[in-house]
Formats: sequence, C-alpha cells, structure tokens
Amino acid sequence: MKIVITGQKSFGRAVMKRLIEDGHEILGVAVAPQQIKKDKMVGLAMRYNIPILADAEKLTSSDIPEETELVVSAHSHWIVSQQIIDKAKYGAIGFHPSLLPLHRGRDAVRWAIKMGDKVTGGTVFYLNDKADGGDIIARKMVFIRPEWDYHDLWSEIFPIGVDMISEAVANIAKHDGNVPVEKQDEGLATWEPSFERQRLKRNELIMLE
Repeated sequence: MKIVITGQKSFGRAVMKRLIEDGHEILGVAVAPQQIKKDKMVGLAMRYNIPILADAEKLTSSDIPEETELVVSAHSHWIVSQQIIDKAKYGAIGFHPSLLPLHRGRDAVRWAIKMGDKVTGGTVFYLNDKADGGDIIARKMVFIRPEWDYHDLWSEIFPIGVDMISEAVANIAKHDGNVPVEKQDEGLATWEPSFERQRLKRNELIMLE
C-alpha cells in the first residue's frame, strides 16, 4: 500500500519502520515542526530516501501525492484535515493510547494513571473532523498494575500500538478498505486537557524521546 505518515519521535519511527518491513511504500512523512531537523522519523526517512513533505502543523492536501492510498497518524498532535483524508484512497487512520471514546486528548496515558484506572489500552480508528472521534477499527486492553507510572504504562502500550497499526493497514489493504468499524458512543466519551508537566530530569527526557 502507498502510505503517507504524519507523526513524531520514537513511536512515529517505529510505525514507519514496521510498515516498511511489512512491504508498504512510504511516499512521504510529515513531522512535528520543532522536530523537523532532528526527529527520529527524519533520520529513518533519509536512510530510505523518503521525502519530508512538510511539517505536520502545515500539512495540506497539496502536499499529499496523488497516488496516496492511506494516511497514517503516528503520535502526531496535529489534526489531519478533511481535505487530506479525502485525497487518500482509503482515508486516514490513527492510534490513540486509550480505549476510545475514553480519555480523548493528548495525554491519555498520564490521565489514566492520575485517575487510577485499572484498565486502559489502545485504539486504531479512522480520522475525521473530530479529534479522536472517528470510527473504531480495533481496540486492545491493557491492565494497569498498581505500581506503574506513566512511563511503565506507555512502555506497555507502545509496542501494542505499533502492532495494531500494522494489522489495521494489512486488513485495509486486503479488503480494499472494507473493514468492519464501530461508531464511538458520544455518551461515554471523556476528554482531558494536556497534562501540566513539571520540569523533567534528563533520564525522563531520554525515555520520552
């Protein structure tokens, strides 16, 4: 499948690497504007001669190659416009580190820990004009251990997310986009704002890269 990826950091790089290994053609990537010269996705893209289309904040439909079949959002904090979604043959998908429609928003993992959740997980879903609000393709649960902090939980969810995106892309390709989906129940939806982060120590910064 011919794919454009918008994302950043280790998760974006891991997703791109997996999709390349799966045999998909990456037509281009868009990364966070402040990371465009140093992001791990950029280094991998350069290794495979994959174009950097734009920074993710400024990505428009004109940046998307005409032959694009799917846009994949991998840890991108910017909304993918409906014009971009419409340009790709099969639209756009993303991964969210919660069991949507619970914990919509940028800091779902931190909020799951702060709110004392016993169970969370990951969701692959179609992107639409509502942040984290599109039709669900797949969900997987993760049971949260009492002693876990944010880093422990994200370390558990991270590889699950990479696997889920890989599986979803394969299914979309196999079934020509006709995959079963589940509408999100807006009556169950929760949303939290970005977490107020304290200044991080160096070892914590390394873990977040």
